[in-house]
Amino acid sequence: MSHPAPDAPSFPYKLVATDLDGTLLRSDDTVSARTRDALTAASAAGAAHIIVTGRAVPWTRHILDDLGYEGLAVCGQGAQVYHAGEHRLLTSVTLDRQLAGLALAKIEAEIGPLALAASRDGLDGEVIVGPGYAVQDGPLPAIPFTDVAELWAAPLNKVYVQHPGLSDDALAAVAREVAGGLVGVTMAGEGIVELLPLGLSKATGLSLAARRLGAKAADTIAFGDMPNDIPMFGWSAHGVAMANAHEELKAVADEVTDSNEDDGIAAVLERFLN
Repeated sequence: MSHPAPDAPSFPYKLVATDLDGTLLRSDDTVSARTRDALTAASAAGAAHIIVTGRAVPWTRHILDDLGYEGLAVCGQGAQVYHAGEHRLLTSVTLDRQLAGLALAKIEAEIGPLALAASRDGLDGEVIVGPGYAVQDGPLPAIPFTDVAELWAAPLNKVYVQHPGLSDDALAAVAREVAGGLVGVTMAGEGIVELLPLGLSKATGLSLAARRLGAKAADTIAFGDMPNDIPMFGWSAHGVAMANAHEELKAVADEVTDSNEDDGIAAVLERFLN
């Protein structure tokens, strides 16, 4: 971890944890010069920046490379700790496929057939997509499958579910109610409801990465925009929701800043630096 230069401004945190989509990134997948400068200033004052995203490593790596980011990143909703500078996966947690299959059966028994996709484990793990699943715009191609057996053919970090009639929030609530003892359930964005290893969250991944950096929960400020950021806010000393954040996250945030399009992260960091 970097140490403050003698003339650097003081900063009350050792770790700045930021989500990517809807938080650090603007809608065009770029980071503003103002936000970059604020993160650089926080780093000069002794704080490490760590990215904590729901995206698995293969869907994150190119963005980190474009940003010139060389630190640790928590990916896959906490399942993966990735060293961006070394292009190396440090830790990875996979979903118990038998439990996930049972969870899906329970959910479908309650609300009918689901459209399915999944993220396979590893540095080059593919996203595989079943019939009827609406893929959000993304940087990498998804591989279609028709036989559900293909879903379980290789180790997975997560399974994505969609329902033809229920909203994301309603689907997540039902999944949690009927299968919450088997898998974790989170809503990570529009059309993105995920089944995860039980007990896994951004908080568990962030705590592992923070330990490697010599930082603790009390040293951490976190920024996010979706319900999947709630555990990270619960773990961190200070949670900041973006103006564009989901209402569930705003309800547990310590403060709400400007949107990701309006340099919300920079506004908070500059205030603490000054």
